[in-house]
Amino acid sequence: MDTEWSIQELAKAAGTTSRTLRHYGEIGLLPPVRIGSNGYRYYGQESLVRLQRILLLRELGLGLPAIAQVLDGQRDAAAALRTHLELLKQEQGRIARQIASVRTTLRKTEAGEPLMADEVFDGFDHTQYKDEVIEKWGKDAYEKSDRWWRSQSKAEQQAFMQTHRDIAADYGRAHAAGLPVDGDEVQAIVQRHFDWIGASPTGGPVTAQYFTGLGEMYVADPRFGQNYDKHGEGTAEYVRDAMKAYADARL
Repeated sequence: MDTEWSIQELAKAAGTTSRTLRHYGEIGLLPPVRIGSNGYRYYGQESLVRLQRILLLRELGLGLPAIAQVLDGQRDAAAALRTHLELLKQEQGRIARQIASVRTTLRKTEAGEPLMADEVFDGFDHTQYKDEVIEKWGKDAYEKSDRWWRSQSKAEQQAFMQTHRDIAADYGRAHAAGLPVDGDEVQAIVQRHFDWIGASPTGGPVTAQYFTGLGEMYVADPRFGQNYDKHGEGTAEYVRDAMKAYADARL
């Protein structure tokens, strides 16, 4: 019998979660090779290769619909992996430039030397999710957001991101304390979250559907979920539920 992995074993080996793998299976991206009589999902050798390709494409910024198209269009696994390898080499080069940039900034800061903008921001690119944003919310929404972001000073950009980090940390503390998602204290955090989202252009008003959709994305997409789960496992789901409670009551 070919080697098989349970969903828990595969999730642990891949550094992801069973929840994520179940979601991939539900949308047809990573179906199990079989489901046992006990309802457990099992995966085979081909599943490992497919999951590796999925995770690589996720790290390169592709959305799940785009990944499905790529996988369906590349039946030759070896050729696809060679393509991935080349993309990873490019990403490796970009990360190497980021490391060098931070080292230069650290050295010059400690020495009191003047900083050069092209040195400080080499390798950084806020447009890396451009295609995915356009796919989800349209070109107009991306262009409005991009113009707004570029119009902000570096200090304003940093303050904007720090606001979200503070909100995420407060969600984590509320979750750890077991506060109800529809309680006043948690809903006050959600209000700050709602205001933060509304502070940047989204192509229209922040509707209930948009707001709850973001909450669902925090759970379904590990890249976003990790911003919350790093404050405690299950915080992303807590945030999603709190956002839905807010939308149901106020939007």
